[in-house]
Amino acid sequence: MTVPSPALARPAPSPTALAPVLAAVVGIALFTLMDALMKRASLAGGVWPALFARSVAGALVLAPVWRLRGGRWPAGPVLRLHVLRGLLASGMASSFFYGVVIIPLAEGIAISFIAPLIALGLAALVLGEQVRRAAVGAALIGLAGVLVIAWGRLGEPAPRPHAAWGIASILLSAVLYAWNLIIQRQQAQVASPLEVALSQNVMIALVLGLAAPLVAAGSAVLAGDPPGTVEVTLAAMLVPVAGAWPDILGAALLSSTSLMLLSWAYARAEAQRLVPVEYTAFLWSALMGWLWFAEPVTGWTLAGLALILGGVWLGTRRAAPAADRAAALPP
Repeated sequence: MTVPSPALARPAPSPTALAPVLAAVVGIALFTLMDALMKRASLAGGVWPALFARSVAGALVLAPVWRLRGGRWPAGPVLRLHVLRGLLASGMASSFFYGVVIIPLAEGIAISFIAPLIALGLAALVLGEQVRRAAVGAALIGLAGVLVIAWGRLGEPAPRPHAAWGIASILLSAVLYAWNLIIQRQQAQVASPLEVALSQNVMIALVLGLAAPLVAAGSAVLAGDPPGTVEVTLAAMLVPVAGAWPDILGAALLSSTSLMLLSWAYARAEAQRLVPVEYTAFLWSALMGWLWFAEPVTGWTLAGLALILGGVWLGTRRAAPAADRAAALPP
């Protein structure tokens, strides 16, 4: 990012122009704090019950507010967006929290930053956009960054158990998040921030609640467990341990507030202005990981993060228009 000289500096943006960016900054900070609370709750009693309970709590708090503010059942096209993003969020959140239970929070956040590069490829597949040569190079640089972080984690003298699965889970979450980025602005333009937050909580609760009996039954069959085990497993999947409730309720409040802030921001500014704000999450995650989980930020993580951010910059920057390039040439 270049800083213009005083003689060429543009007038300062108006508060209205800055408001969406500031809202996104606060939203990302709250989301990262929520990630830390969810990691602690998941360590205490499992990812599935923590995420299910958080979504149910968020829906129960938001539904009456939405109704009192005149909320109505969304039209068909809007409902389809809510369902699609809710399905993506269910897989995205589950795989992310599973990953950060295994590897440090800052590493998980850093690996997830590859999502904008994946979004470039998805835009070509879903939207028919032409893939630029710079985008291919950016994806390779970003992949190199992920490999550096993985090398540092897996190459330790005593790597954490299942670290490879944690990294793979974060990468799956990043793919789903990339798809989420494509539809996020569409959803924000047709629904209120309150409706967006409510729909996501409801969808995650529905997906996890409906899938839990199938997962519990499948686990019992594969393990050859005796009758009655399914009910015990199902209860454990849907009811968090008592000590996790404060973190879960705090995460529900933070998640809903963050979703509304980000939806408000994306309805008022282009995604290209707001996506870079996502990278402030690394600073918050490093701080939370250090304070709450005694997780140091290694040199491998910083080196991988630098490569990923370099790839994102290369892949998402716009080529200057021909007239601007001509004007920039020396006489």
